[in-house]
Amino acid sequence: MTEHDHPARPGPPATAPGFRRIPDLDGRTFLICIGAMKAATSWLFAQLQATGGVAVSPLKEVHFFDARFATNALMDADALAMARLAFHIEQPGDKPANLRRRPAFRASLDRARMIYDPNAYFEHFAGLCRADTKVLADITPAYACIGAEGFRYMRAALASQRMRPRVLFILRDPVDRLWSHIRFLRQLRPGTDPLRDWPELLEDPVTLARSDYRQTILDLEEAFAPEEITYLFHETLIPDGFRRLCDELGVTPQAIDTETRYNRTEFDAELPAPARAAFREALEA
Repeated sequence: MTEHDHPARPGPPATAPGFRRIPDLDGRTFLICIGAMKAATSWLFAQLQATGGVAVSPLKEVHFFDARFATNALMDADALAMARLAFHIEQPGDKPANLRRRPAFRASLDRARMIYDPNAYFEHFAGLCRADTKVLADITPAYACIGAEGFRYMRAALASQRMRPRVLFILRDPVDRLWSHIRFLRQLRPGTDPLRDWPELLEDPVTLARSDYRQTILDLEEAFAPEEITYLFHETLIPDGFRRLCDELGVTPQAIDTETRYNRTEFDAELPAPARAAFREALEA
């Protein structure tokens, strides 16, 4: 699969799942980055934040669609949303003033509303719009694992608004990505030892789902048309892939940061040779 290979156009999207149309969104492009996890999506988030005409959710990961299609979820996305909101509420100072002053606080309140009212998803992005906003962006790598039904729901939701949908999937060398992911699990699950636990994690379907690029692409292309999808590669994302994405979005990138590494995995260790061989065997199966 190259950056430009696509199957035939999919059929029409499923019925829109009850979203109200929001006129403030009309004519804009809605970008959803579905991952892959540990493929420089935090860097992408920072670059898009600095790009004129782009409004990115202050929540680097909104976790709206994977909360509804959670088969391969690493966490309870709605519980995370409530924890984030509680964090902001508990901060010192005048709470209403904090809410007015802090975009992340307001975004966390919007995300909590999404638990019981799906319209809060597009209302959140409408609240970010300015007169010069061309592109709205949700960067949530967990969306790569929502499956065909999840992508059909996503496409139907976008079809409820008069926007141009664009889905971005960044692919990274699968062995390197998987090892980075397993090392990162140490931060999510205290007590995890990647050097000890990799054989067990290699049997975990939730872990492997994030490396199953083929299934993600098949599911994605069942719901979205070829012209609505962009594939980039982690290895060439900085800066050429990002420039290509900006061209497709119709925006002009600022000075591209090629030095800063974001969301660096704290546990650093070389992949043992037996693990590398086992990873390749598992990923080629």
